[in-house]
Amino acid sequence: MELKDKVIVVTGGGRGLGRAMALELASQGAKLALADLSQEDLDTTVGLCMEQGVEARAYVCNVANEDEVEQMFKSVVADFGTLSGLVNNAGITRDGLFLKVDRETGKVAKKMSMDQWNLVMDVNLTGTFLCAREAAAQMIDLGVEGCIINISSISRSGNMGQTNYTATKAGVEAMAVTWAKELARYKIRAASIAPGYIGTEMVMSMKPEALDKIAAGIPAKRLGTPAEIAKTVTFILENDYISGRCFEVDGGLRI
Repeated sequence: MELKDKVIVVTGGGRGLGRAMALELASQGAKLALADLSQEDLDTTVGLCMEQGVEARAYVCNVANEDEVEQMFKSVVADFGTLSGLVNNAGITRDGLFLKVDRETGKVAKKMSMDQWNLVMDVNLTGTFLCAREAAAQMIDLGVEGCIINISSISRSGNMGQTNYTATKAGVEAMAVTWAKELARYKIRAASIAPGYIGTEMVMSMKPEALDKIAAGIPAKRLGTPAEIAKTVTFILENDYISGRCFEVDGGLRI
């Protein structure tokens, strides 16, 4: 896919990885439709993209809400006239042990709550499903080739304290494989990216000693940068023979 003038939706595009992806795609001449919950964050990212001479628009949307997602994609097509790509980046964490056992009594003291489970499922899994469904529907109705990228995580293989997050990140990878098979006949590709520890604003706000400990466990001996994930997005979008695969971008780390 030649990215110049292609319309790409990035969810969670207001900040962090989403902003880095938007700026990378803008540098390639793509037009950006950015979705997030914060109008302020979106406006900042839109402004930065427009400084690169491309068209960019903001859409406040809760990806876990079916009506809002349907309306957002209708608005994107109405505003831009077409749609060629989606990066399913929006996601949250609500970490906690599956069961916490009191060391003194040996009895269960706390369980992962249904709120912790449902919130992460709603945003990370259902949100990814809804956005991909609507994006694919628009692409098919428009008769255009396209690509859907899900942002997974190396935690998809199982990570202590992340039962909910792990389940969703395994799920979004599996969904991308399924969509690659189902949508190929319509010339729509699907793939996923599994980042390792990436130096987003949130991560870099951790204590220096904690960051040093994390980096020490990575073969590359450093955290990844948002730009490195963004460049992987560009690589997948531009290579028309990539579909159904998950790209691990983790500095050699395996959880």
